[in-house]
Amino acid sequence: MISATYTIPGMRMRDHVVEVPLDWSAPDATITVFAREVVDPARDGEDLPCLLYLQGGPGGKGPRPTGTSGWLGQALETYRVILLDQRGTGRSSRVDGRVMSALSPREGADHLARFRADSIVADAEHLRTTVFGGRRWSTLGQSYGGFLTLTYLSRAPGGLSACYVAGGLPSLDPDAAEVYRRTYPRVAAKNDAFYRRYPHHVETTGRLADRLAAGDVLLPDGDTLTVRRLQSLGIDFGMKPGYERMHWLLDELPDKALPGGRGDLPETFLHQVLARSSYADNPLFAALQESIYGSGPGATAWAAERERARHPAFAEDARPLLFTGEMIYPWMFGEIRALRPFGPAVELLAERAAWPPLYDLDRLAANEVPVAAAVYFDDMYVDAGLQLDTAARVGNTQAWVTNEYEHDGIGDDRVFTRLTGLVRDLGGGITP
Repeated sequence: MISATYTIPGMRMRDHVVEVPLDWSAPDATITVFAREVVDPARDGEDLPCLLYLQGGPGGKGPRPTGTSGWLGQALETYRVILLDQRGTGRSSRVDGRVMSALSPREGADHLARFRADSIVADAEHLRTTVFGGRRWSTLGQSYGGFLTLTYLSRAPGGLSACYVAGGLPSLDPDAAEVYRRTYPRVAAKNDAFYRRYPHHVETTGRLADRLAAGDVLLPDGDTLTVRRLQSLGIDFGMKPGYERMHWLLDELPDKALPGGRGDLPETFLHQVLARSSYADNPLFAALQESIYGSGPGATAWAAERERARHPAFAEDARPLLFTGEMIYPWMFGEIRALRPFGPAVELLAERAAWPPLYDLDRLAANEVPVAAAVYFDDMYVDAGLQLDTAARVGNTQAWVTNEYEHDGIGDDRVFTRLTGLVRDLGGGITP
């Protein structure tokens, strides 16, 4: 169903809403899934191929474009672009604290388990066949969108003509413990780079951590700002210009903010920390972060928390204070207001002993759909070594390895051009 048609300068928009099963294996209860079709107004009447954008996350809604810059403008030269709100996000039956509060812990865990890659791919296939004519389409997967791409190639390759991945080839042997074993050293290296650039912030962060450890620092929503919540802001170190954003956050802290002192932390600082650490806009990112590695037997079992214990340099009283990265910890579901209703269900997800497999290794090895992947050598979030192992095991895949970009390299005009060029130079994608 088209719910609205309108024009933003340079873009004709159509909003699509479809009903899909909550559980594709037992289609009784339903939810709605939203997708926005974007096309160059001058080409709206043409029979253009579709490009499905698979947002990073998990728990990320599709982009809300305000202009035709970057990859989107490039894509609109040849495609109708489909911006999907993955189930549970944005306008696709959003899952938030109100939803979770109405469910028991077991019901909540079962509910969240229906919002993983296998269900998202089934939703996308439903859109392709019922709304967009059933022709093959291409995909552009950013970060977690690459995880979705490999699940798509495993479950419904007949729907795909070509796949482009930016910083997101997952390991084909999902293991949360191995992911975080590799992640902590990379995050430590990012901290080293930050302090080399801004050496005076060794003192700033140490003084701030001492103040927070003394207690009684409240964020605008009433949550207590703890040292470990401050450390979690390091998730931004994997993006450009994350170091600069951290520098300017710390820049206006008063010298007198010491334990036992009377100097209050600036309101602007507290508001910024809240905005960067509340998860109010994307609670599923936290709730499902480790579950994306659940595939087959074995519990994820709070892998990031277990691995942190092996790295004393990340302790709250260590100096220099090290910031953490894309890690989700059990304490977050007690200390962060938007995440508290998810806590009991996420605890059960961490204990879940078996998951449906996400990847078909034989089908991926025999893959014929062209895949071009940007592998960012210094990526803080997705290990380059694991990505290259996957590229070697998925048929018809080309990996472009570069250290020019951080994880958000898709924002640079050259990345999408390079990926599409790799496929074009080898004959293009599979035609419908």
